[in-house]
Amino acid sequence: MAPDRVFRALASDKRLQILEWLRDPTRHFPPQNDGDLVKDGVCGLFIAEKLGVSAPTLSEHMRVLVAAGLVKAKRAKGWTFYKRDEQGLKAARRLLSDAL
Repeated sequence: MAPDRVFRALASDKRLQILEWLRDPTRHFPPQNDGDLVKDGVCGLFIAEKLGVSAPTLSEHMRVLVAAGLVKAKRAKGWTFYKRDEQGLKAARRLLSDAL
């Protein structure tokens, strides 16, 4: 896990908000036709709509989160679903505590 990627990912209020929503997706997003919110992740379009950004802007936010190892992406039926990578988040917590 690259510290610079983790710090970059966590430097955005919008990305922190996304991580918070993905902690409990059934509370923050409506049911999906394709894919289970918890098992498969949340469709990027739902996240973009809730965040109030365009799909390309969301893609950039999610690219940063995935590159940092904080979120996993899964492609299915032409959509991209995102969910938290809990192992990656644990590693990021250790990294941050070591840096402080």
